[in-house]
Amino acid sequence: MPVYVPTFLLAFGSGILIPTLPLFAQSFDLSFSAISLVVAGSSLGTVIGDVPAGIILSRISRRSGMVIGVGLIAVSMVGVGLASTGIELVLYRIVSGIGLALWNISRHTYITDVITNQTRGRALAIFGGINRVGTFASPAIGGILGAAFGLRLPMFVSATLAGAVLLLVLFFIKEDHPENHEVVQYAAWSRIKRMFIEHAKVLFTAGSAQVFAQMIRQGRRLLIPLYGATVVGLDVDDIGYIVTMSAAVDMMLFPLAGYVMDRFGRKYVSVPSFMLMGIGMGLIPFSTTFTGLLLATLVIGFGNGLGSGCMMTLGADLAPADGTGQFLGLWRVIGDMGGVGGPLAVGNFADLFGLETSAFTLAGIGVLASLTLFLAVPETLRKT
Repeated sequence: MPVYVPTFLLAFGSGILIPTLPLFAQSFDLSFSAISLVVAGSSLGTVIGDVPAGIILSRISRRSGMVIGVGLIAVSMVGVGLASTGIELVLYRIVSGIGLALWNISRHTYITDVITNQTRGRALAIFGGINRVGTFASPAIGGILGAAFGLRLPMFVSATLAGAVLLLVLFFIKEDHPENHEVVQYAAWSRIKRMFIEHAKVLFTAGSAQVFAQMIRQGRRLLIPLYGATVVGLDVDDIGYIVTMSAAVDMMLFPLAGYVMDRFGRKYVSVPSFMLMGIGMGLIPFSTTFTGLLLATLVIGFGNGLGSGCMMTLGADLAPADGTGQFLGLWRVIGDMGGVGGPLAVGNFADLFGLETSAFTLAGIGVLASLTLFLAVPETLRKT
């Protein structure tokens, strides 16, 4: 698919920010709560932009949506690099999230339309794997750049990569028309409201698991750099190495995750995935050295890699055939709310009780995700 390379480059640019953005925000003398708002800003932007993005995509081509979305990401990351206040950081990150919403919804809907249920797990695991490959070396590179040239440079590198994606979309993705794909059905707010009412039960049960899953996934991106720098006393390049080594374990597991999801069932990866992430998160407060923090993040990386693509697959499986676009829009809004809540929980608990308590909180959220998927969400693989 022509979106593989752009997906990789955007993931690489995002990975550069993992060790650097929290410490860059910290250099503005912000509280942990304010830093968490900067990190969560992108997810907040996607919450704001998910449903409007779907409506916009019903009126313009998928390619145009990608162009606008990636353009917003590139411009906003330049703004982050030039920012002089914490408020600017938050606002630019929100704009970046709105752009990401345009990119993500069109891509997810396309995959759901063209891939069968029996091979969907592998296909979406590949996309999850591409994101993981993109974030494999980039945190270490971000850390090295930040240590050698200052924490602003990684922001500009991330913007440059988004600009490269913009060029790829312009030159290599063919123009299409809204009437040619199902995303047209996103348009009516009344249909979205009806979709929510008709599927309220599944959106509550599976949606709760989605919220918990994204909370621990996004919360770790703030917790690990802040804990490494503030508690363990590591430099930004050391933090980058830790995140990259965790990402290496994560990256190796996506082929296995896709195979198991399509061969045995979605729960066989999702349930142990978030349980392992919770266990790894619970080990962080006992980490006082580089090696200790590395071991804890390796467990988290193993759990996250095992669940590669599992929540995208679950959303695609649950989506009704006559309203796939609207359902996935709601599914993304729910997940993005968890993506906002994770970093905010880390920051607020850190200000009140310390980063160790934040780690234990995320550990409990991981266990909740696993138990919810095991007890409240049905198996969605349709075996032939």
